[in-house]
Amino acid sequence: MSTVNGASLMQFLGSIQDRKQFQTLNWRGSFADYLDLVAQDPKVTRNAFQRIYDMIMSYGTEEFIDAKKRLIRYRFFSDETFDGDDAIFGLEIPLMRLVNFFKGAAKGYGTEKRVLLLHGPVGSSKSTIVRRLKKGLEHYSKTDEGALYTYDWYLGQVDDPATFDWRQVPEAEWEKCPMHEEPLHLVPLEHREHFLAQLNEGHSAEEQVRISGDLCPVCRFHFRDLMRRYDGDWTSAIKHIRVRRLLFSEQDRVGIGTFQPKDEKNQDSTELTGDINYRKIAIYGSDSDPRAFNFDGEFNIANRGIIEFVEMLKLDVAFLYDLLGASQEHRIKSKKFAQTDIDEVILGHTNEPEYRRLEHNEFMEALKDRTVRIDIPYVTRLRDEERIYNRDFNRKRVRVHIAPHTLEVAAMWAVLTRLEDPKKPNLTLLQKLKLYNGKSLPGFTEDNIKELRKEALREGMEGISARYIQDKISNALVTNQEEGYINPFMVINELESGLKNHALINSEEDRKRYRDLLATVREEYTEIVKNEVQRAISADEEAIKRLCGNYIDNIKAYTQREKVRNRYTGQYEEPDERLMRSIEEKIDIPEARKDDFRREIMNYIGALAIEGKTFDYRTNERLHKALELKLFEDQKDSIKLTSLVSRVIDKDTQEKIDVVKARLIRDFGYNEQSATDVLNYVASIFARGDTKGNY
Repeated sequence: MSTVNGASLMQFLGSIQDRKQFQTLNWRGSFADYLDLVAQDPKVTRNAFQRIYDMIMSYGTEEFIDAKKRLIRYRFFSDETFDGDDAIFGLEIPLMRLVNFFKGAAKGYGTEKRVLLLHGPVGSSKSTIVRRLKKGLEHYSKTDEGALYTYDWYLGQVDDPATFDWRQVPEAEWEKCPMHEEPLHLVPLEHREHFLAQLNEGHSAEEQVRISGDLCPVCRFHFRDLMRRYDGDWTSAIKHIRVRRLLFSEQDRVGIGTFQPKDEKNQDSTELTGDINYRKIAIYGSDSDPRAFNFDGEFNIANRGIIEFVEMLKLDVAFLYDLLGASQEHRIKSKKFAQTDIDEVILGHTNEPEYRRLEHNEFMEALKDRTVRIDIPYVTRLRDEERIYNRDFNRKRVRVHIAPHTLEVAAMWAVLTRLEDPKKPNLTLLQKLKLYNGKSLPGFTEDNIKELRKEALREGMEGISARYIQDKISNALVTNQEEGYINPFMVINELESGLKNHALINSEEDRKRYRDLLATVREEYTEIVKNEVQRAISADEEAIKRLCGNYIDNIKAYTQREKVRNRYTGQYEEPDERLMRSIEEKIDIPEARKDDFRREIMNYIGALAIEGKTFDYRTNERLHKALELKLFEDQKDSIKLTSLVSRVIDKDTQEKIDVVKARLIRDFGYNEQSATDVLNYVASIFARGDTKGNY
């Protein structure tokens, strides 16, 4: 019987609490204590752009070459250990542009004065990128490397500032800075130059502290009031300050703001810059008293961090004007107050129709000039698209068995809809997909791949979104829940049936093109599964080794102009030309090239022997494939797969089919039902005599 009860659960929760970590994250100190922190680690004073860039780089990078182009993958976006649900795949080039924007802004090269606009088709990961940045900032602010600070005011009376201890003030009597500003803003403007010269002495240019901006209206009011109280004694006034650790939180509206467009009649600019608190006017007597104003607009609360504008170009024009000063001058204008300094990244995202409207609006030239647009296209590399669906429909989340290649064919169709038809007459769209996915094709080089990408200017900006594919896979899972599994054909049927009601497909021509591409995917899947069954049938390692040994003996004798000893009769015979050609033809070695291929194999074996290594057919991909195909050809008739169609199966054949099925389950990821279906499907192909391709 379980001994778990309320008391034991309470004790367990108490034991796993990390009080030391809590105290670290809720650090409190005097202004002098904060200056100690700044002197030890100037990075605590970074601006928003520097902090985001450092956050991204803290996760590390990896370089790789794609079609002779050096690309950088930023683990912040792709590392699933950070946030697997938001991991981004296949967008290395747009993300490199994004990080370069932050790098330039962090170094003060000008992009810090721009609005960053992510632009692309629906479902292309624009929101995901922003969401990851926001979550990343929340997490980063809780680390030692990402620590930042703000301050609170104590406005009560102090008998003797020299002996005043801020620790004795009750928590309820502290008033927070509404815009959680950098504490160094409390250094008076007229003294900053001398202060910084003293602080930065001995530090390199990159380590030097800079102070940008001034106090918000509320803090400015309190500061002036205290300075008057102490007859201009700054050291006494600053005793009323308590510095504390600042933790970003979108939920608590600290350092992360989000603004969404609403109905035009209900849009109100006070949502961005704050509004008058009418209840407090009665207390303070004026609507221009900063204490009677709520500095809680999205711009205000996002200070020190990031503000997201959802579907930014759907905003009323009056809202977009607010972005001009916020981006270029890093200032916002609240009602009844002078311009207020802000330090935040302004990031919006929009789709193509909205952006085209901006392009044709001559009244928005100023905004266009202050905007850095980064295109976020759909993924055009098959393996990356497949990773998206593998993440969303993995075994931990989905209890229904997903047959091999189910997610692959869905991803294949999605990518095909996004690719532009190649201009090369000898290249199909499917072949183009394979080239992009890293597969080598005869007659095409990496330079050709670069050309293909260069000529396709809008590739990835149109087509079917991953969101549609995810919905249809979900439908297939629900519809076939009783079956216990789904296979590629179930998903293909869902994808096709949804086209007639797809809200974003406006023409019958597009629908026809997408259906034709589904037919292409069906054909490709048929070839894949035929090849897989062939490999399962010919997976007899001993038989392949024997066949390989026989082939090697014959080509050795052939190249050295010798005879081969028949291992059964002991007689010496001419090399078996029929055997050698039956293997070589499986991988399209023409008669004119057979001598070259045989010498190539013998030279390879000789080179291994010099190094003291033994030849293994598995290390030569082409030969391995040829041997499998030959063995399959020799065995397929003995297994009699076509008998599955007639359902007349003798005991010997059934045993052989069960062996193949077991291999499909063990080696290829099928379950009992899906393996049976695959064998039945391939058997029906044989029964029709459709054995093109590898057969």
